[in-house]
Amino acid sequence: MKLVVVSAGLSVPSSTRLLADRLAAATAGRTSAEVEVVELRDLAVEIAHNFTSGFPGRKLAAALEAVTAADGLIVVTPVFSASYSGLFKSFFDVLDPDALAGKPVLIAATGGSARHSLVLEHALRPLFSYLRAVVVPTAVYAASEDWGAEGLPERIERAAGELAAQMTPSAPVTVSAPAPVKEAFTVVPFAEQLAALSSPSGV
Repeated sequence: MKLVVVSAGLSVPSSTRLLADRLAAATAGRTSAEVEVVELRDLAVEIAHNFTSGFPGRKLAAALEAVTAADGLIVVTPVFSASYSGLFKSFFDVLDPDALAGKPVLIAATGGSARHSLVLEHALRPLFSYLRAVVVPTAVYAASEDWGAEGLPERIERAAGELAAQMTPSAPVTVSAPAPVKEAFTVVPFAEQLAALSSPSGV
């Protein structure tokens, strides 16, 4: 089983990568998944060349293949101008449109203010719904003030649990045949009941 993490952080160190790592650790702790991280910062030039040439470079091709083959996906982007970053969107623009169909995805984002938290619902969730991914219910946003505060660890654990549940195949359900029901009463045909009601003695 393979879990792929796509991080669009630009700085080093990066709060986007930190959130990605925490989500990956929480998910991997619930599964036997091998974790692979795709740093989009390292692929920026090849992504741009892919738009002009139509062909991915060696590193970009490996990243696209990893995402396509993943059993589960964690995607984390910084917020720029109230939406996902251009680098983040560009990566998924060069990905095959059918690559994420039916794939469980956990969406997350980081930003300087809690006011940008709705980016998860008005930008990221519609994008991955369009790509026909199965987006887990809990999305995780981390503003600057969230680090070290209450609430963020709980959201990470809840989202990771939902992704792990989607990645883990359900055990086959065995349906047993119902036990025969023994009749403890006498069944009177409806015609006989009707006739009894019609007779003077049945009034």
